[in-house]
Amino acid sequence: MGKTIVLFVQVIKVSTYILRWSANCDTSVFMKQYVIDELRFEDFKKIKTYLDDKFTASILDGIYWIPIEKRVLTDVQSGHLECRPFFFAMRIEQNSLSCELLVRTRNRISCECMDYANEDQRNWFIRRVDSMFDTLNIKT
Repeated sequence: MGKTIVLFVQVIKVSTYILRWSANCDTSVFMKQYVIDELRFEDFKKIKTYLDDKFTASILDGIYWIPIEKRVLTDVQSGHLECRPFFFAMRIEQNSLSCELLVRTRNRISCECMDYANEDQRNWFIRRVDSMFDTLNIKT
């Protein structure tokens, strides 16, 4: 008589969302995000520990500053020495990991060098997340 083997496979969805929030009918703000959701609790703990060890945490719980390599900066960003370094803000929650695709500086609230990630910056960040998942042996 044959044996039945049951395998459970957890699938983690990787999505890029464009979220819209509207304060009133006249103005609206769009935020582009890279989101990995449906994290298992074990994976959340591994990712949180990795982020605690490798990156600067914000004063807000679960927010980390991910420095952007100089080689992927735009000409405007490269020219703004007083605004360096540039970062992506990453948020870890128990069931998801998300990142605004906004290049920011911690030295100013607003500047022309702060902008949505271009294709090179976005791809660099996604490869960075993929590398972190490979290091932590998390399958997506």
